Parts: sequence; structure tokens; C-alpha cells
Amino acid sequence: MSSTTASSIAGGTGARRRLARARELLDSPVATYYLLLSTTMLLTMIGLIMVLSASMIVSIKDSDTPYAVFFDQAIFATAGLVAMLVAMRIPLGFWKRIGGVALVGALGLQLLVFTPLGVEVQGNRNWIGFAGFSIQPSELAKIALILFGARVLTQKRRVLGSFGQALVPFVIPAAGLVLLFVMLGHDLGTAIVIALIVAGMLFAGGVPLRWFAFGGIGGLALLAAATMTSSNRMQRISIWLDPSQCTVTDELLYYGICRQPMHARYALAEGGLTGIGLGASKEKWQWLAAPHNDFIFAIIGEELGLLGAFIVLGLFAAFGYAAYRLVVRTDEFFVRIAASGVMVWILVQAIINIGAVIGALPIIGVPLPFVSSGGSSLITTLLAAGVLLSFARSEPGCAQALSVRPKAVRGGVAVLSRSRGSRG
Repeated sequence: MSSTTASSIAGGTGARRRLARARELLDSPVATYYLLLSTTMLLTMIGLIMVLSASMIVSIKDSDTPYAVFFDQAIFATAGLVAMLVAMRIPLGFWKRIGGVALVGALGLQLLVFTPLGVEVQGNRNWIGFAGFSIQPSELAKIALILFGARVLTQKRRVLGSFGQALVPFVIPAAGLVLLFVMLGHDLGTAIVIALIVAGMLFAGGVPLRWFAFGGIGGLALLAAATMTSSNRMQRISIWLDPSQCTVTDELLYYGICRQPMHARYALAEGGLTGIGLGASKEKWQWLAAPHNDFIFAIIGEELGLLGAFIVLGLFAAFGYAAYRLVVRTDEFFVRIAASGVMVWILVQAIINIGAVIGALPIIGVPLPFVSSGGSSLITTLLAAGVLLSFARSEPGCAQALSVRPKAVRGGVAVLSRSRGSRG
């Protein structure tokens, strides 16, 4: 046997062993838990680093310090991680009971948007401001609607083939009220995400597919009406379909509605394969109006390049895979529906955000989950990740394995200490 043949056989054996090891790890009862935890933490860490880099110029302009936005985001991240750590330890029964109360509270907060406490940002009135802070109630409404809907669909799981039973009270009035209040604040992006969350949960619940065709037609009609009644949205669609309109000869468009999509693509093109270096972005120097928020993915592409962008995409794909594992592996109908809602929320919002940055979708205006700056979005997405982690802990064997590991680590440390003491 030649050395080349022997090395090929050895290489093939090694590859099979690695594949078997990977399958063994994925079959572990703690695989979903650790995959969710690691991807959430990595995305949050990347978000903090990129918010620091992307917001420096804005912070200097507004606060005479390059760290103002970052410090706020670090506080939000700390609060969100605490919420996640608490949520992941809460038993499943609590999440089954809290949905109705949470939804009523979220709707109450959403109504405050239309009082003097309401704050309007770039045409959207979807925030509440008080004592120097602002919150976005629609973010809280997402997780509340998911928990409420999961409970309702679980209770009606045997009659979801009936049109009326599937709609009431999850879609009508609960989701309908949330969507109405959000649209009254002119936040179309959030409304689209919420509508798709509801559709994803109904699909996971086994609602007949033919109903989605009718629902899709109605949803598209409402989306078209919302777009055609807003000149700003019509302009966004127009320049998305025909980017050649964004020429220097039309300064109103060039320095107006064309500014964000054009400079997002400039940033991605400048980044190339490996990026121009962390902190070296040119587009964050007031060319992109929201470099640390809705367009942070453009700064990632510029500073970290295509490779950095693919890492972020890979982490979202891994998060989605972990959530999907929960959906297909659980025997709890409530967990299946709620996990589907969170999975659709995070992935759809990421797709809309990244699609707008790269030009595959018109600009809609939603943050990149875990990554963009903004307290309401970060805290609620980390809370949602905590809910998924709580579900993962309820998988057969997971809680027992997690309780054994710390004891094993402590035992190993004790043995190591004794052996060192005996040598001394």
C-alpha cells in the first residue's frame, strides 16, 4: 500500500470520526441549550463591539464623548442578560400562565404612546418617554403576544381545524389590537414582523394551509394600502425598484431618501473580503444616519468585510437551527408554538434588516436583533432568548445533565487541589 493511499484512508477515517463526534454532540440533551446560549452571547458581544465602533462619531457630536451610546447599550445589555438569566431558570408552568396578563400590560403601554408621554421618531410614534428614558411598547407586545397565543392555541389544539376557533381570541382580538395600535403609530416594519410571528405560530399549530392563502392575500392588500397612503414609503419602494434614480443631478433624492441605501452599499463595497479594520469605517462619519442602529450591518460589512458579515449570518442561522430543534423535538405543544413564534421573530427581523442593508428589500426600519443599539429591542430579544433557554432546560435529560456538570467540575477541582497538596 502506497503512502498516499494510506494517508487518504487515515484522512477518511479521521473525517468519519469527527462527523460521528459532531452527531454525538448534537444528540446530547444539552446541545440545544448550549447552542442557544452561545449564539445569543456571541451576537450580543458582537453587537456591543460594533455599537461602540459605529456610534463614536454620533456620540462625540451629541455628547462630546465617543462612549455615550456605548455606555447606554452596555447598561441595556446588562439588564437584558439579567432578564435572560432569570427567565431561563423559570419553570415552564409560569410561561403558560403569564401570557394573558403580559398582553394586557403591553396593550396598556402601547396606548400610552398616544398620550403626552408618546414620542415620535422619524415619523413613527411608537415610543414612550419619561424621566429621560424611552421604551418601545411594541417590543414587549411581541413576547406577550407569543406567550398568550401559545397558551390559547394549546388549549384549542384539537379544534384548530375550525376557522373561528383558530382565530378567536388569538388573532381576533389580541393580534388585531396589537397591529392596530402599532399601525396607528405608523410603524409598518414592526407590524410586518408581528403579522409574520402570528402566521408562524398558526402554521406550527397545524392550522390548514389553505387559510394562509386567504390570509396572505388580505395581508398583501393591507400592506399595499399602507404603502400607497404614505409618500415616504412609496419613494422607498420606487428607489428600491429603480436605484438609478439616485443620481447627483437630483440632489433632493440623492441627499434625502437615497442617502441610507446608497451609503449602506458603499460601506459593503468598501469592506471587501476582510474589511478595512475595526473602527476604521468612513460611512459612520455622518454619511449613514443610523450607523449604530438599523444600518449597523453595513458597518459590520465595511469594517469586518464579507467574512465578518458571514460570521453574523452564521450565528443567526445557528440560533434559528437551535430554536427549530426545540420546535421539532419537544412533546409540549405550548413549547412548540411559543418557540416557533420566537424563532420567526428573530429570523424574520434579521432578514428584513439585512435585506434592506444589502438592497434585497426596501428599507422598512427594524433593528438587527441582539446587535443594533436600542434598549427595548435588546432587552426583549434577550428575554425571549431566556424563554427559549427555559424551554430547552425542560427537554428530557437537560436539567439533570446541567445539574451534574457543576458538581463534576467542583469534584475535579477538589481532586486537583488534593493532588497538588500531596505533592507539596
